[in-house]
Parts: sequence; C-alpha cells; structure tokens
Amino acid sequence: MSTRHVVVAGASAAGLTTAENLRKRGYAGKLTLVGAEPHLPYDRPPLSKQILAGTWAPERVRLREPDVLAGLDATLLLGHRATGLDLATRRISLDDGTRLGFDTLVVATGVTPRSLPGADLDGVHRLRILDDALALRAGLLAGPKVVVVGAGFLGAEVAAVARAMGLDVTLLDPLPVPMRRQFGDRIGELVGRLHRDHGTRLRCGTGVARFLGRGGRVVGVELADGSTVDADLVLVAVGSIPATGWLKGSGLPLGDGVECDEYGQAAPGVYAAGDVASWPNGHFGVRLRLEHRMNATEQGMAVAAAIVGEAKPFAPVPYFWSDQYDTKIQAYGIFPEDARVSVLDGTFEDRKFVAAYLRDDTVVGVLGWNDPRGTRAARKLVADRATPQIS
Repeated sequence: MSTRHVVVAGASAAGLTTAENLRKRGYAGKLTLVGAEPHLPYDRPPLSKQILAGTWAPERVRLREPDVLAGLDATLLLGHRATGLDLATRRISLDDGTRLGFDTLVVATGVTPRSLPGADLDGVHRLRILDDALALRAGLLAGPKVVVVGAGFLGAEVAAVARAMGLDVTLLDPLPVPMRRQFGDRIGELVGRLHRDHGTRLRCGTGVARFLGRGGRVVGVELADGSTVDADLVLVAVGSIPATGWLKGSGLPLGDGVECDEYGQAAPGVYAAGDVASWPNGHFGVRLRLEHRMNATEQGMAVAAAIVGEAKPFAPVPYFWSDQYDTKIQAYGIFPEDARVSVLDGTFEDRKFVAAYLRDDTVVGVLGWNDPRGTRAARKLVADRATPQIS
C-alpha cells in the first residue's frame, strides 16, 4: 500500500513519537497529528507528581517546544477529537464535522478514566489530562479533607502528594492492600505500611457504596460496609478503559483495546500504539496492553518502523515506576497474579531491595524498592528468561 498521507489520532507520547520517528526514518509524505486537547503534546506522569505538588509549571510537561514541532513538517489539529472511522473510504471523522482522509492511520487515543455513580458532584475529581491536574491542585490548595478512591499507581501517588501538602488524606480500595493488582500482596502490604507511616489513613477491603452530597457538593463517601468517611474533595482513581468508543462499528478488532499483531498492525494500513493498543508480546508469550510511559515511546517507534517497511516484532521488556513520598518503586517485566516472589538483594524490613517474580521458575519481572542500580542490573534476568536458584 502506497503511503502518501499518515494520520495519527492521538497527540500524546505514543502519537508524537510515531510522527517523529516516521520523519527520522525518511518518510517525506503528508503527516497529520490529531489531538483532542488544545495543549501542545505533553508528558502525563508528572501530572500526579510535580504538577500536582506545584514544583513544576504547566509548560514544563511539554514534550516538545513549538519551534521543534514546526520542524516536524506536520499538520497539528489540536482541540479536535476523533469520533469515527470508515475503513472503506479510509477517512476518520472529527468532532467538528471534518472527514479526514488517510492512506495509513495510527490509533494512539489512549485511555479514558473509569467513573463511579455520583461522581458528578462538585469536589469529585478524576485525573487524566493536564486540565484535570490543574483543577485538582486548585482544590487541594483549599486545604480540604481528601479521600482517594482507588489505591493503584495513580491513587497512591496522589495520596502521597496530598499528604506531603499536610492534608488529611484517606485512601480507599476494595482489595485488602494497595497496589495488589499491580504487584500482589507482599508489595501491597509494604505500600500500605509506607502510607500509614506518613499519616495517610487506609480503608482497604471494602468498596464505595455512594458519594454523599449536600447542595450539589461532595461531603463524604459511604462504604459498602455502611461506614462513612468525611470528604471535601474526592479523587476517583479506579482504573481506565481504552479510548476505542469512536472505533465501534469500524471493523477494527476491539477487545481490551485495539487488537494488533506483533508489529502493531490492526488492519491493512491501520496501526495502534500506546495505552490503547494490545499486541502479542513474544518474549512473554502473552497478549499485553500497557498503560506505561516507556511503552508509549517504544511502541510508537516500532509502529513508525513498520509503516516504512522496517517491521520487527515488538517484544520489549516493559519498564515503569512510581514515586511515593521518599520512595521510588521501579519495575521491569510483567507481574502475573500467580507469580512467586523472591527477594534477590536487600530486605523488605530495610526498605531497600530488589525482588524477582517467577512463573514456572522463570523470572518474568523484577521490582526494585529504593534501589535503582540493583533494579537496572536485575533487568537482565527478565531479558534472559533466567531460571536462577533463589528461594
């Protein structure tokens, strides 16, 4: 298929990386980058950390400055959301009625935060985009009682920032420990201890029944066990779903995201990258969809290579991290529920360690707690599919 016009739907890390790497690999045709937000492409991880804490100005999250973007020789359609795809005519529809033709399409529309009933009350926030982060920070500056619903990456990081600001913070999750979905019980218990040590209250093991409001504003949260928690501000951080609603009925394979092959292709001339894409990772022998910053960059690079005829199976060792209080958690690989966890170096008690996650005696993931050097070294165990003799 001749590619004279590449349209990238999504102008965050995955979309911008795809566009930049197309140019680096010699693509000289027409290039259009469509973004739902009016902001120049920006980085998302700092939203729950530096932006929320106020240590960075909003402009600092930009991925590229305007002069660099101008050098990309691309049309930027910012503030325009993709609303539909017609594969037969090879056009996407935008929210202003525009129908944009393409030869090759890259879907990089990311994810949409899940919500809960009653989340339309004033004072109930979510955090996905820059405007969300700025609104949440403004709310925190008023000194409210804060309740964070959901103790995964996002919820735990926001709770840490709010507590560091001196606020009264309660972290809720239906599972027995924080971050259990990500890393299991042993690490989850340690995350819970970290938050308690810093004065955050944890209410784990019971879900949210409803939000309590007065005059249209949130005043508390009622839990499934009948108890209540007072709140002036609530963050709902209960996960996300792939932003594929605009693709329904298009004929693209949609499951947990846009289902691609090992090269990132979902249909002839249609690719997906970043949080919205799922693909078979040959290194681990499983289909993955990752909401991690590094994956967005790496997958964008892989898709650009495939578009210009230099396709290679995309099978990285995923990398991601979380900063909470004075603790850095870093991870390489995957962390299945049935994995066995063994400490490679250090101890849980000292809160400086590297742990391996093993499936069938093969290391599929390593996690480091306040040990960046040791964690980087342990990555090789995942890359080599090592079967070390560890307890």
